[in-house]
Amino acid sequence: MSFDQLIKKVHQAEDAVEAHERAFSADMRQMKRSWRAMWTPGRLIVAGLVSGFAVGKAQPLSVAARSGGLLRLVSVASTLFAGTGARQAADDAEDAADMAAHAARASDAATATAATAAAGDPPVP
Repeated sequence: MSFDQLIKKVHQAEDAVEAHERAFSADMRQMKRSWRAMWTPGRLIVAGLVSGFAVGKAQPLSVAARSGGLLRLVSVASTLFAGTGARQAADDAEDAADMAAHAARASDAATATAATAAAGDPPVP
């Protein structure tokens, strides 16, 4: 198969992919319109009532209250992650302060060299 035939085949494949993308986009737009049209106010109210009833029957708050150990574990884990994050932030701030001090020293040295050159004195190494 020659190079020109390969290029032609690649272009055909690209055209096919683009056609599929356009068809998929059209299908998704149609599905979105259908989905929105399906949710009438009455259906929304019924869905809210059913989901509220299901959550109420599950009684998640009473389960959470009985599982004090689980809540303590979550509390300790969140404290651990918060402490680690704070330490990382402090290290980053320290690195930024070091870089700022280094930049200030370099700026002062450049200013002194420029002032010396402007005055006509030989530069100090």
